[in-house]
Amino acid sequence: MTPDLNLGIIGNCAVGALIDRNGRYVWACLPQLDSDPFFTALIDGEDPSRGFFDIELEGFSHAEQNYDRNTAILTTRLHCVKGSIVEIIDLAPRFLNHGRTFRPTTFLRRIRTVAGEPFVTIRLRPNVDYGRGVPVTTRGSNHIRYVGTDHVMRLTTNAPVAYILDETSFLLQEPLDLLLGPDESLADPLADTSRRFLDETARYWRNWSRSLSIPFEYQDVVIRAAITLKLCTFEETGAVVAALTTSVPEHAHSGRNWDYRFCWLRDAYFVVQALNRLGATKTMEGLITYISNIVARTGGGHIQPVYSITTNPNLEEWMTDGLQGYRGMGPVRIGNQASEHIQNDVYGQVILVATQAFFDRRLFLPDLPALFERLELAGEQAWALYDKPDAGLWEFRTIAQVHTYSAAMCWAGCDRLAKIALSLGLNERSDYWRKRAEIMRDRIMAECWNAEINSFADAFGGSNVDASLLQLADIGLIPADDPRFIGTVEAVGRELKRGQHVFRYISKDDFGEPETAFNVCTFWYIEALCAIGRMEEARELYDAVLASCNHLGLLSEDIDPATGELWGNFPQTYSMVGMITCATLLSRSWKEAL
Repeated sequence: MTPDLNLGIIGNCAVGALIDRNGRYVWACLPQLDSDPFFTALIDGEDPSRGFFDIELEGFSHAEQNYDRNTAILTTRLHCVKGSIVEIIDLAPRFLNHGRTFRPTTFLRRIRTVAGEPFVTIRLRPNVDYGRGVPVTTRGSNHIRYVGTDHVMRLTTNAPVAYILDETSFLLQEPLDLLLGPDESLADPLADTSRRFLDETARYWRNWSRSLSIPFEYQDVVIRAAITLKLCTFEETGAVVAALTTSVPEHAHSGRNWDYRFCWLRDAYFVVQALNRLGATKTMEGLITYISNIVARTGGGHIQPVYSITTNPNLEEWMTDGLQGYRGMGPVRIGNQASEHIQNDVYGQVILVATQAFFDRRLFLPDLPALFERLELAGEQAWALYDKPDAGLWEFRTIAQVHTYSAAMCWAGCDRLAKIALSLGLNERSDYWRKRAEIMRDRIMAECWNAEINSFADAFGGSNVDASLLQLADIGLIPADDPRFIGTVEAVGRELKRGQHVFRYISKDDFGEPETAFNVCTFWYIEALCAIGRMEEARELYDAVLASCNHLGLLSEDIDPATGELWGNFPQTYSMVGMITCATLLSRSWKEAL
């Protein structure tokens, strides 16, 4: 079975798994989102023979798949040519228990017959050590233990253990439960535990969805994107990963295979924006706390663009020889060299993320004056580095310029420090940061505007455009109705738009010329169209992007504008944020609609 990105995601903000449209687990890292993957079939060749958890139906003809409304519970129905139907319900338990959120390192599969007399085979073939080994297996009367290099998982089930170990086909007569979790005995009967996990998890997600502030239009799109965004959260620390996967290439045989199971501070700004629009305050507060932790640790020194979900700065990049890659398109990278890059926009980004804490009365973060003092240290770095070369937000590995976006984000950080100081009654500090921001803005305007192309350029003195320029009005560097910003939007559309999709840039980089569009750039273009009043065009483009989602309404990082095929790591946080932001901009208000 050739892998693709027609995948669903389940999770509980501690662990997550990707399930293909036939109900096969093809990716999951345990015991946390950036750990050694237990299921690896997604990135282990054209037709992987391991690294999955499958319920195979004899005489299989086709499958149907959907989420239970407003939840992270995935239902797959397998159909047999003879008319038999098997239903699989997949979830990761998450609910309130004894006043705390219960989110164990556990996945639950419930299987039942819907029609006929189906024969099924349960195949559970995990990996360890990034595909270089398999766990040692031991069995009990109602469980199987999988002993890995650094953790042990237990499958507790009322299915015949021998059938699972031998992968024997059997008649599915009674509903079955398969609980894959820590090596611990259950306190209650499996059937009772499974029913409770299902019912309580459904109740949790429906209550959480009910708390969201959503637009009148695109409600299902926004709810699904919001749930997916939350599933990319490691709640224990507040981190949000860029995606659950590593090394799904940006396009075929590109070598652009990156590990996205980490938290980019740049992404955090966009996530906070989206969560604020929805009123998801707890997740937003957790992310601000994560960022504040990093700012405090660096103490005014260098801030990396990306950290582990536990704030570990060491993300040394290496390649495993145990996995063949997505459809055999290696390499499979572990870690990310971007942690070593100089990306100067990060200083502005962390200030913009933390700014929410000073003005949002819903949030409760301790000792805001101390946080402001730490942010001032980041501001000093922004001031010192805004006009210095860096790798830029596109993380060029061998190309350094004074990127317009990096300079603009440094300006934005100093601008926000002036506003924060004023809110704290620190007028002298406010004047200090305001004057610096004015100097920075004047320099950026002089160096980055290119009258010949009637657009801002991607770098000081440059003549090319990139999609990040679409953010200049959103961060407040220039009004949206300024002819220079309108000219920039038009230049991006003219140079980077291919069909209904927008590229990051089209010039050659370290790996040649890009071949796929970067989904968030299309959303940025839609936002910019809204800002300059081209609403009808923006809506048409947004609807086209939604049509590009997979069968469950999810997006990866990239898309081939010619074929519509999804590429890149999945599900992409940036893409989910774009879906939410554009929906809120394009939707009629509740008052207008009712």
